[in-house]
This record gives sequence, structure tokens and C-alpha cells, in this order.
Amino acid sequence: MTRHFLKELEKIKKMILTLGAQVEEQVQLAVQAIMQTDAKLAERIIQKDHEIDDMEVEVEEECLKVLALHQPVAVDLRFLIAVIKINNDLERIGDEAVNIAQRVEAISRKKGIAFTFDYSTMAIKAEFMLKQSLDALVNMDIDRAYRVLILDDEVDAIKREAYDKIKEAMRIHPDHVGYLINLLLVSRHIERIADHSTNIAEEVVYLIDGEIVRHEIGKGERSEERKSVRT
Repeated sequence: MTRHFLKELEKIKKMILTLGAQVEEQVQLAVQAIMQTDAKLAERIIQKDHEIDDMEVEVEEECLKVLALHQPVAVDLRFLIAVIKINNDLERIGDEAVNIAQRVEAISRKKGIAFTFDYSTMAIKAEFMLKQSLDALVNMDIDRAYRVLILDDEVDAIKREAYDKIKEAMRIHPDHVGYLINLLLVSRHIERIADHSTNIAEEVVYLIDGEIVRHEIGKGERSEERKSVRT
């Protein structure tokens, strides 16, 4: 393995972590925008999206260049495959932060209905999942990655609660359906952030163990078993 190849891998690692930090900041701002119904903050999120898109393309191009020039095998090949997938998930998380910002802008313009849904717990959990998945990547921490899989079920449960309550509100307030649909879409976008964070955690497991876990059932239980074995 040449020194130049090692430098290329290190460069890619730094790039994906930089992208992760930018996406994490976007999600943090989106959580604030939800909790404060802050249209100005939402606009700030939308304006920064192109930076994430540009960096996502740069990471992918760098990975493809290394694959073509060095034809890596074993753990190095696994690293590049994982980075390409994580790169895509990070860009999609950035898109979901923008989607939330757009919903916040729409919600902020609608007045005259008392109903709302408190997304703070759900949003904070999704934000935490992203942070944990990125920390798992930085530290190559498989236990932390598995804990992200457990949290995904909790976010899904809150989404179902939001759906039920907003559906009932639509029945009571049929003249405010547009407002309520935007409120409902917020839950969908937060859930998608959690889903993509879960994907990142699954890629970390693949990177460390070479094990594909994305189609497994009962991930939460398996994570607890894995933690008890490794401690």
C-alpha cells in the first residue's frame, strides 16, 4: 500500500466528516426552526443547501477516482463503499432539513388555529441519532452504531402519534387542512432524518464487521445482545 494511497484515504475521511458536520449543523438549525416556528431561520437553512450538494459531489468524485486508480481490496474497498453510501445519506438528510424549513415557512404564515403538535422530543431524538451515527463513524464504535438502531423505533412511534392526532384535528378543523398537512409533513421529514441516520449507523457496522444488517428484524434486541457481549 503506497503512501499516496493512504493520503487519499485520509483525505476522503476528512471530507466525509466535514460534510457530516455541515449536515449536523443544518439539522440543529431545523430543530430550532421547528421549536420556534422561525421563518427567518428556515430561510437560512434553505440558502445553505447548495453547499452540502456541492460537497456531496466532491466526496463521490474523490471516492470514484481512488477506486479507479488504486483498485483497493478488503477493508479499504469496504471503507470506500461505506463512504459512498454515507455520503448519499448525508446529502439526503440535508434535503430533509430543507424540507422541514419549507414546512416551517408555510406554517408560520398560517394563523387562526389553536392546534399544534409538539415535535421537540421527536426532533431532538432524530438530531441525537445523527450525532451518534457520526460519532460511531469517527470512533469506529460499533456499540454506538447499534444504539442508533434502537432509537429509530422511538422516532417511528412518535410519528404514528402525530399522524393520529393530526388526522383527528383535520376532522375537527376541515377548513385548516393545508396548515395541518404541513404539520403532518414535518413528522415525515423528521422520521426520514432518523431513517438516514440509521442507514449511516448500519454502514458503520458494515465498515467495522463486514456485516450487512440493514434488512435484519429485531435490531434493537440484537444491539442489546451485542453490547452485553462486548462489555
